[in-house]
Amino acid sequence: MERNGERLTRTEIERMLSQEPALLSQCGGEFALAWDACRARDHFGIIPASVPAGAIVCGGRTVGRIEPSPPPCDLEEAILTAIRLRSDEGVVALSGGVDSSLVAGIAGLECVVVGFEESHDAVQAARAARELGLTLHTVTPTEALIEEALTHVVSVIPDPTNPVDASIATTLYFVAEWAGEQGYSRILAGQGADELFGGYARYLGSDDLAAELEHDFHGLADQALRDQRIAALHGAYFSLPYMDVRVVRAIRGVPAHERVRDGVRKHLLRTIAERHIPAEIAWHEKKAMQYGSGIWRVIQRLARKNGYKKSVQGYLNQISRAEYGIGD
Repeated sequence: MERNGERLTRTEIERMLSQEPALLSQCGGEFALAWDACRARDHFGIIPASVPAGAIVCGGRTVGRIEPSPPPCDLEEAILTAIRLRSDEGVVALSGGVDSSLVAGIAGLECVVVGFEESHDAVQAARAARELGLTLHTVTPTEALIEEALTHVVSVIPDPTNPVDASIATTLYFVAEWAGEQGYSRILAGQGADELFGGYARYLGSDDLAAELEHDFHGLADQALRDQRIAALHGAYFSLPYMDVRVVRAIRGVPAHERVRDGVRKHLLRTIAERHIPAEIAWHEKKAMQYGSGIWRVIQRLARKNGYKKSVQGYLNQISRAEYGIGD
């Protein structure tokens, strides 16, 4: 939690709630609070809780809203501030793309990547970590461990039989597992950058890029719920600098055609990033994590081994039914 760029300690939070609870409405960050008969959750709902995103609920009644309004700043300052506010502890999930590399370069924390030997993400993350002078830990799960992880993944994600969600969640499962085993609870990650800055390949051919970006932005809440449920299995959570209220406010004021420009996705983010990390990393195009890590290929292979030659979804349905009765 923070207010106007100042991190709040646990003692300061407790004092605020007991003496000046109205100040809570101006708090930014990623949090879920429970005190007396009240509950509160951060503005964008990054942390799952039993109250709506940005709500302050007491005695079952909404009594206020969390609407932080830090001093205005440009997009570059917003990104740097958001990362630095989250960099006092934790580990960075590094894939080697511009999103996570910029976070890693500014945070200066040790990093972790999930990927098989010579996979795109393992190679690119190693290169990025080397050029940024950061320590990188590579997690290479076996097929058996991926099969086991899938049984845990389908038990907690909102859409357990969606192949894309399940494969992303399985990759993140191993990130969170490593972090938890090392005693980390905070995992800095680049989620949200694709939707805010225009990172998906389909944006290049969009007939209405502004509308598509807006639609995808509103879908980030579902992604956050998926990812945080996975992290919670290992006593951790994903901290998302690009979902900081400063960054969101700044980028949503930028026209869509400046975010995706000259056939380049995340053009504006890359332009900012090359001032802080090597240009070849800032402008490198990467694959989605489930493909770049190699996890997707293993899930496909597991599906075939279990009799589902063309349907990963059918395999996920089988796991859901066998383990948890989902879909029965």
